[in-house]
Amino acid sequence: MNAGPHAPAPYGFVEQGRRFVLASPTAMPQASTFLWNRRMLLQLNCRGYTTAQFMQPEPAKYAHAPMLEAKTFMQPEQPYYAHHPGRFCYVKDEDSGLLFSVPHAPVNREADAFAFSVGLGQVAWTVSNNGIEVEMAVALPLDEVAELWTVRVRNRSGRPRRISLYPYFPVGYMSWMNQSGVYRPDLGGIVCASVAPYQKVADWFRQRDFMDRTVLLHERAPDAWEANQAAFEGAGGLHAPSSIAGVEQLAGGDALYETPTAALQYRMRLAADAQEEYRFLFGPARDDAQVAALRERHLSASGFADASAAYARYLEGARGCLRIETPDPWLDDFANHWLPRQVYYHGDSNRLTTDPQTRNYLQDHMGMAYLRPDTARAAFLHALSQQEPSGAMPDGILLVEGAELKYINQVPHTDHCVWLPVCLQAYLDETGDDALLDAPVTDREGSAASVAERIDRAMRWLLAQRDERGLSYIAQGDWCDPMNMVGWKGRGVSGWLSLASAHALNLWAGICERHGRGDRAQAFREGAEAFNAAVNAHLWDGDWYGRGITDDGVAFGVSADPEGRIYLNPQSWAMLSGAADAPRRERLLAAVDAQLVSPSGVAMLDPPYTGMREDVGRLTQKFPGSAENGAVYNHAAAFYLHGLYQAGESDRAWGVLRAMLSGPDLDDCVRRGQLPVFVPNYYRGAWRLHPRTAGRSSQLFNTGTAAWMYRCLVEALFGLRGEGEGLRIAPQLPSHWPRARAWRRFRGAEFEVEIERVDGLAQPRVRVDGQWLDGQVLTAIAPGRRYQVRVELPRAPAPDAAIAAGAGA
Repeated sequence: MNAGPHAPAPYGFVEQGRRFVLASPTAMPQASTFLWNRRMLLQLNCRGYTTAQFMQPEPAKYAHAPMLEAKTFMQPEQPYYAHHPGRFCYVKDEDSGLLFSVPHAPVNREADAFAFSVGLGQVAWTVSNNGIEVEMAVALPLDEVAELWTVRVRNRSGRPRRISLYPYFPVGYMSWMNQSGVYRPDLGGIVCASVAPYQKVADWFRQRDFMDRTVLLHERAPDAWEANQAAFEGAGGLHAPSSIAGVEQLAGGDALYETPTAALQYRMRLAADAQEEYRFLFGPARDDAQVAALRERHLSASGFADASAAYARYLEGARGCLRIETPDPWLDDFANHWLPRQVYYHGDSNRLTTDPQTRNYLQDHMGMAYLRPDTARAAFLHALSQQEPSGAMPDGILLVEGAELKYINQVPHTDHCVWLPVCLQAYLDETGDDALLDAPVTDREGSAASVAERIDRAMRWLLAQRDERGLSYIAQGDWCDPMNMVGWKGRGVSGWLSLASAHALNLWAGICERHGRGDRAQAFREGAEAFNAAVNAHLWDGDWYGRGITDDGVAFGVSADPEGRIYLNPQSWAMLSGAADAPRRERLLAAVDAQLVSPSGVAMLDPPYTGMREDVGRLTQKFPGSAENGAVYNHAAAFYLHGLYQAGESDRAWGVLRAMLSGPDLDDCVRRGQLPVFVPNYYRGAWRLHPRTAGRSSQLFNTGTAAWMYRCLVEALFGLRGEGEGLRIAPQLPSHWPRARAWRRFRGAEFEVEIERVDGLAQPRVRVDGQWLDGQVLTAIAPGRRYQVRVELPRAPAPDAAIAAGAGA
């Protein structure tokens, strides 16, 4: 395993980075991964705890908590408990009575050997105990809601054994109206039925076709079963269920308006080195016909193989446009396989919601510009079709007929227009598809206008939403959702949004100039200058930029504040917008280094709030160091990363980028508890206030960080960015890297890139197919051609020690 310089460690990449293996269930007990298709999502913990949801058409569950539970989003730092939904197998030695469980819970017996093996399209556990080895593996079909489980039992003890295997898939409390569980030999499994609770007549017609059954289907008939949760556990509880301990076989019970479960038993005699294999399907269904169809389609060796092949073809869409080889092989494996996978998940599934927040939808599809440009193009057109007549963008984008804006999308936010040029710029740079600007878009009112005209309207809306100082109104939030009380009375303003608006206007002005619309460009540039001037006049605090001004005229995020004194976002976007000239940039970077940089990355704000501040909002009520209240919130850190690269701060940028990825250092991995198979939305902050929990991962993979991190890898760290009709080649390697290699797919051509630092060189230079370029932009790119590129960089001085150490390099 590639475990880095601190090997041996209980983890590492294998299979050229396409799989990651964790060799302990307790070293990082919250460590998790996820599988998905367009209809379902499965989050799997190393100990076997599992959270699943599917679309019908709104998110729903088929494995529940053991009590009535509120419908919520996936939670950060998901707490697991004994009865948390999971997928388990008990194993009992019929001669000695020894009992253990796979993957680890619920028995939690220490294994002789353990492996949590995370693949791109399949997850497996292999556990050995007392000479018996059990492998559990799960994969998903391409277009259906079903978990496909394979269980293999091997006798490694060198002697004959009598074993009972008990697949146990808890179903939990399904409904207070109607719930039951029964073994159905005609369908080949346990069927747990329910009626989703409702009160209104209209809800019945909406949900009468819900998949309210949960089924565990088997390929091989069991020797016994149990469908009643209380009967399965008995007095022994989940650690030693009474139905297993000291009993030959399960009782075959049912659940009649009782909490159901799905437990099967297989009794086997295994000769030395013998193996038995079982296949199961777990998931929701509407009726008997659907259950039978699922069984017919999938529950066989060929069915599982067909599903695996189809999913592998689907994951081809997650193949990135960049492959790298650097002095950091841990980063290579993550960037080559896992980061583009996460980008693809966001853009192809839309986070399994029917009304993604507009900012999330646009940024997720910014990431798709590098993987599936056609998908990104369609998403931009779809978002613009929901633009309001005023030019404003809605708080959420409706994806299916009948969808409604829900939860946070019912709260007015003022930043959504900003993301149109920010994300479109990446798409245009990557594809050169300027024809998109002339594409007609018809909105919900039946009015047609081109993409360019619609973004004009969005930019004019941003310019109109300013107070007398020239700063952007915040309403009940900007990018920061829980900053909901700064402007709820209609007067509060956002320093960040003013800077982001300036950046968006500058980007759009550049696109307009390239598109032959110079008159429009001038007006937008003047608007950007006005925004920057207003922020410098009212929110420059001497060493950094304030976050905003409340309804009552109080600036916050400033040096006078005992809590929330400095926020990261205004500093990042002041560099992007051009508001920060060189002296200001030097001062704000020093302030960030001194106050926000931690061993786990760059915090979103500091010091975190320890109590409600009513003129800022519910952000201040979140636990100090969690989420937006001072965590290392990776989405915000990615904005800072983008700003640093734009400012040419390559070593600072490297420190920020590398801190987003856990490991390979053992202490770092254990402290974060995060596998390097996705970038989480945050790591705990408040490292001065709560050092014990600082760095802990949220384990949440829904985050705009993925798209931005990938963009920065492609366009900045390796400097392979589209520009007009060409490819700009201007890598910004950290100064301690002597060389790196990359393979880049761009507009139908392929580029093999070698980057090396050279003594005695004053300026970077680029050679393409043996010819030195005049500058750093290669034009007249021919689709289908393979280019050989050599980039020579000056030998860099050693990085500032404080920057490298403080940013977690």
